Amino acid sequence: MKNLSVAEIRPSACPHDCPSTCALEVERLDAFRIGRVRGAADNSYTAGVVCAKVARYAERVHHPDRLMHPMRRTGEKGGGSWQQISWDDALDEVAEAFLKREARYGSETIWPYYYAGTMGLVQRDGINRLRHAKKYAGQYSTICTTLAWTGWLAGAGTLYGPDPREMAKSDLIVIWGTNAVHTQVNVMTHATRARKERGAKIVVIDPYRNPTAEAADIHLCVNPGTDGALACAVMHVLFAEGMADRDYMAAYTSGYEELEAHLASKTPEWAAAITGIPAAEIYDFARLYGRTKRSYIRLGYGFSRSQNGSINMHAASCLASVTGAWQYEGGGAMHNNGGIFHWDRTLIEGLDVRDRSIRQLDMSRIGPVLTGDPDDLGSGPPITGMLIQNVNPMDVAPELGKVHRGFAREDLFVCVHEQFMTETAKMADILLPATMFVEHDDIYQAGGQSHILLGPKIIEAPGECRSNHAVISGLAKRLGAEHPGFEMTELELIDETLIRSGWPDVESLRAQKWHDCMIDFDHAHYLTGFGHADKKFHFKPDWSRYGENAAGVPTLPDHWEVIFEADAEHPYRMVTAPARNFLNSTFTATPTSLKREKRPTVKIHPEDAAQIGTSEGEVVRMGNRLGSLLIHVEIFSGMNPGTVIVEGVWPGKIFIEKVGINLLVSARSPKPAGGAAFHDTAVWIRPEPAPSDEAERA
Repeated sequence: MKNLSVAEIRPSACPHDCPSTCALEVERLDAFRIGRVRGAADNSYTAGVVCAKVARYAERVHHPDRLMHPMRRTGEKGGGSWQQISWDDALDEVAEAFLKREARYGSETIWPYYYAGTMGLVQRDGINRLRHAKKYAGQYSTICTTLAWTGWLAGAGTLYGPDPREMAKSDLIVIWGTNAVHTQVNVMTHATRARKERGAKIVVIDPYRNPTAEAADIHLCVNPGTDGALACAVMHVLFAEGMADRDYMAAYTSGYEELEAHLASKTPEWAAAITGIPAAEIYDFARLYGRTKRSYIRLGYGFSRSQNGSINMHAASCLASVTGAWQYEGGGAMHNNGGIFHWDRTLIEGLDVRDRSIRQLDMSRIGPVLTGDPDDLGSGPPITGMLIQNVNPMDVAPELGKVHRGFAREDLFVCVHEQFMTETAKMADILLPATMFVEHDDIYQAGGQSHILLGPKIIEAPGECRSNHAVISGLAKRLGAEHPGFEMTELELIDETLIRSGWPDVESLRAQKWHDCMIDFDHAHYLTGFGHADKKFHFKPDWSRYGENAAGVPTLPDHWEVIFEADAEHPYRMVTAPARNFLNSTFTATPTSLKREKRPTVKIHPEDAAQIGTSEGEVVRMGNRLGSLLIHVEIFSGMNPGTVIVEGVWPGKIFIEKVGINLLVSARSPKPAGGAAFHDTAVWIRPEPAPSDEAERA
């Protein structure tokens, strides 16, 4: 008789790189299997809502293509020939390879490389404990947040804002630089509640008509990288038409008189020519914003994807200080709440053994680093050994041409710890199978909300999969690395870190599932002062305080023309926006996600398609000075002519010529503090004869 037993519901937290960090309810079917994943209804931010890709997480956990055993490469790099080996042999070989290279070149020849495949503090950041204990090369983690965080901090001085749940109490929500429907669905939960209960308006500012824009009352379709010009024009109207709160600015800001004089020429007409938004729409939005006291600006990570992103983020964040919207519940601006979590990361990351003289390598410039660029390597040795966790640079890093050439080096030894055979995993010398979030213990800090969440182990891992912490600890013993954290379990690390940080211990957190760390209203709204020494919001920041490469950065909000502008040779500006069913290269192996996304396409405006000489479903060649690739066309009128959109970080193997879209993205480091400008690319597009079915499948 069929077993009709009811699934056990276990609490957890979404581990992925989304600001929502949803509180989850996971169906545990037995010791080895999960069922449906739901948003926790009793968490006041998640409010029972979770994105579709996480809801069907069982597809990932129980996917037949998961890596199950340690393997050794037996053929040429990337050739796909592997031999199954034991865990002891695998870790022994990695340690032997690293020690051999250390003896020849010094410790800085080894580069542990990681990012946000999991956002758990233990499983994500523990690799730094090995790095610091062994004095391996450091990682400057620029690839996602640096540009946006730098711009926010330049104005506000610290990284937090009004409680995001206050969006439900706002009369105007401006969603700027994020496609929340794709990337942080809970923003829409609270914004649509405000519209339903208060009649609030939702405005979306984005380069194309994505699902978030379709759900809005107003969509301002801005040209990529021109957000600063829009912000300046809005502030011009606020000053010119008497909607600026001068009493607030006098009490809480610095530089507002210079700002007003500077903006005198930054009219909506001026901005229209730059942004592609008609001047009348800019006037209408500025007046709506200026007349609405309870206006909440939700600023996203789109600002981190442009060469001028820090300046654009700062300009957009200035609006709430010009109107004084911070004073009201449901008012102000918010980007990330990371500043409210006072973690002591010493034990997890080994900060007590860190040597600050060790060189830092920019992770966004992995291609130049691995191909020996002296500007990146400095006087140090080449990188000849890598341990890679939680990231897939062969698909997601800029300048994939250099990345691929770097990984193809015969002298580069690479150990990859992964869940699937990614493009990076294919280039490993030793490949190790990794657990997923329901198969290990971890703790999570939200960015887009205010909770610390426990993610306890729910089921046993399949095959021989091991957690990141287990791998790091196993390697440490073989490499002679010493630190108390290597001898502790995940739960012991979590408990001690919580206690050291002043939060409830692990058993308290297990009992309550999460802990709300939201600070009080006055601090969250900066009514006690901003984060700078003078307690003011800075309209005119000293950019040299936020990065070593600040020369030439505008001192006041402006449109800074350092983006890869379209020109006669490269007439189209390309945005590589997030796909709804992927998260970077995560979920690109799950059947439903692949089915729903179908294939890589470039969205082209009908006017541009006519000029190019292409139509729906045809293949074009798209390229620039970094390379070119073939891609199918989707005719789409939801952006300004001259802008093209490619959604999703598709695996290179899915593209016709087996190389991904980031082949065309520059690794040039943006000012003032670095970053990865994924949405800042100029390209040419040409018709191309369609490949045969056989060639496309090859």
